[in-house]
Amino acid sequence: MAGSFADALWYQVWTFIILMWAIYSSFFTPLEFGFFRGLPKNLVFLEVAGQIAFLVDILFNFFLAYRDSQTYRMVYKRSDIALRYAKSCFLVDLFGCLPWDAIYKASGRKEVVRYLLWVRLSRLQKVTNFFQRLEKDIRINYLFTRIVKLIVVELYCTHTAACIFYYLATTVPESEEGYTWIGSLTMGDYSYSHFREIDFIKRYLTSLYFAIVTMATVGYGDIHAVNPREMIFIMIFVSFDMILGAYLIGNMTALIVKGSKTERFRDKMTDLIKYMNRNKLEKEIRDQIKGHVRLQYESSYTEASVLQDIPVSIRAEISQSLYKSTIEAVPLLKGCSSEFINQIVIRLHEEFFLPGEVILEQGNAVDQIYFISHGVVEEVGIGEDGLEETIVQLEHDNSFGEIAILCNIPQPYTVRVCELCRLLRLDKQSFSNILQIYFIDARTVLNNLLEGKESSLRLKQLESDIIFHINKQEAELALRVNSAAYYGDLYHLKGLIRAGADPKKTDYDGRSALHLAASKGFEDITTFLIRETVDVNLTDKFGNTPLLEAIRYGHDRVASLLVKEGASLDIDDAGGFLCKAVASGNTDFLKRLLVYGMDPNSRDYDYRTALHKAAAEGLYSLAKNLLEAGASVFSKDRWGNTPLDEGHRSGSKLVINLLEEAKIDQLSRYPNYSQEIQGKIEAKKCTVFPFHPWGPREERKEGVVMWIPPTLDQLLSSSSELLGCFCTCILSEDAGKILSVDMISDGQKLYAISDDSHIRDSL
Repeated sequence: MAGSFADALWYQVWTFIILMWAIYSSFFTPLEFGFFRGLPKNLVFLEVAGQIAFLVDILFNFFLAYRDSQTYRMVYKRSDIALRYAKSCFLVDLFGCLPWDAIYKASGRKEVVRYLLWVRLSRLQKVTNFFQRLEKDIRINYLFTRIVKLIVVELYCTHTAACIFYYLATTVPESEEGYTWIGSLTMGDYSYSHFREIDFIKRYLTSLYFAIVTMATVGYGDIHAVNPREMIFIMIFVSFDMILGAYLIGNMTALIVKGSKTERFRDKMTDLIKYMNRNKLEKEIRDQIKGHVRLQYESSYTEASVLQDIPVSIRAEISQSLYKSTIEAVPLLKGCSSEFINQIVIRLHEEFFLPGEVILEQGNAVDQIYFISHGVVEEVGIGEDGLEETIVQLEHDNSFGEIAILCNIPQPYTVRVCELCRLLRLDKQSFSNILQIYFIDARTVLNNLLEGKESSLRLKQLESDIIFHINKQEAELALRVNSAAYYGDLYHLKGLIRAGADPKKTDYDGRSALHLAASKGFEDITTFLIRETVDVNLTDKFGNTPLLEAIRYGHDRVASLLVKEGASLDIDDAGGFLCKAVASGNTDFLKRLLVYGMDPNSRDYDYRTALHKAAAEGLYSLAKNLLEAGASVFSKDRWGNTPLDEGHRSGSKLVINLLEEAKIDQLSRYPNYSQEIQGKIEAKKCTVFPFHPWGPREERKEGVVMWIPPTLDQLLSSSSELLGCFCTCILSEDAGKILSVDMISDGQKLYAISDDSHIRDSL
């Protein structure tokens, strides 16, 4: 019945007519049962007219649209309407329309048939629904409606009891009528011994009087039960009366204290209407507000008020019992840990939305993520021309709002309700806090988001935003790891890594946690990070390695630990770096650089070595350290100048004498070469370790840095002496056997072992 306005008005009139007949039928049925053993002829017309009206109403019910209790949408399909009505109350309504008076007479006036009249009391449901609508109608005084309803209930109960009292008296044989409550009744000088001949109104009033004084339990003893049947019924009636009295008193009390649920609904609706009138809201918004408030009243889903007095721990268990299975099935959270899921579940809030409501609008900022527990929503894209396009429909166990929250962008699509939805809501702050604690689950959520939305996202910008956010999260996580390493908080660092953080990630400057731990001298954190296989030779954006950081800040124990694990000072512009170290005048820093393997003969862009710089500046102590580390006095710069030439220019006699002595000493090392060739050679150094390059980590030991002598025998002899072991073979890093010193490059790592069999065993 969803036609025009005229059709709707006509149906309202018809509903009122059926209501009047329902009231008449509800009161007349007990009267017919008790007082008429076969209807009088003057009432047959009303009986026939009433049953015809209800038969017509049955036909209308097969075409009457209804609101689905699950989806809350209007159903107009006739087959669904007919099927629903046929399964519900069709048979009861049909039985109520049968001519039971005629059937009673046709059956030979069998008393059992008269009991079937009571099926017509099903029409009381129409009266009950009418009072429920009146109670929610704020145009009618609530107190008046409730009082009228209570009076009607009380009158109907006494009316029905009066009819049953009279029925008990009429169903005994005429010879025993004196043994009934009315047949034995004498009121003053008036006797009811032949009560069937008394006027109908007087009989009814007498029965009603008996019912009322029995219900009120204030009888004067003038009317009382006479036979066992009447005694049994009065006991049942008085017991029922106790319940009815409690119902009436309870409702009257609720009216006085103004605590009923319906009254709270009316008060809330009244305030909302005043607000909407004052702000002149549009009709569409008014309807949405009224529908949502009415849905709250009818569904009673406000669990917050119900559970507010229950402890938090129990509320958490309730949430897990109700929502956990739904959340675990959401694709966005697939593969996440149970602890992560539990944290999500206990922070959820349940909400209901009517069909047609817009939950999220395209372009708006979003501070909630929603999980669909029941119902259907659609994502709608609105183009620049204002046209709508349905992107996808989301059913139960899906989510929406996650893109806007996780990527911190405006909502990409409008989300509208298609069917009545039961949604589980989680606010943005709570979700973000959980993601910050459970790093590995946060990464899983972002990967699921990218995977799940890849096929449905029309705009590549969204995919780019997701990838950008993933990278941002990784960078923020790396900063937290680096911060823990910088402040020496090993416990926090371990907790971050156990939660899924990657210690190998670097920050915006390319610095790893090992860089920061080395710079602060934290041995325990350095050892822990090495065990986590962090690269000990990782270079940041400024060319610094963890070893260089430890050397710069004077942390020798950390530097030794890094060298033992294979760290080296591989600096791109080693010559320029050494020259700067000399220029700074930091003797200790220079010593550490040389001790940990930096080549003193490294050159800068002008081919100048650190010794050139020290000689030019007249820095005696620095020049001495460089010479002790193997710096060559024969190195020439771009202009052909040696460190000795620079010393003469500086005029420092101490430096000049030092360089002259070093020149003689270095010439004495190469007796087989002429002085001219000696001036052209550049000394080379290497680092020799006393173990096999492929040997177990626990067998590794510290090596020594030494100058490469002219022959292999001299190299073996020097290695044996310095390492304290007998060496017969020199291997490269690839376990290749060195056959000549000419094969060795400057700064190469070598491995001295005792014999060739070790090589075969390792292979």
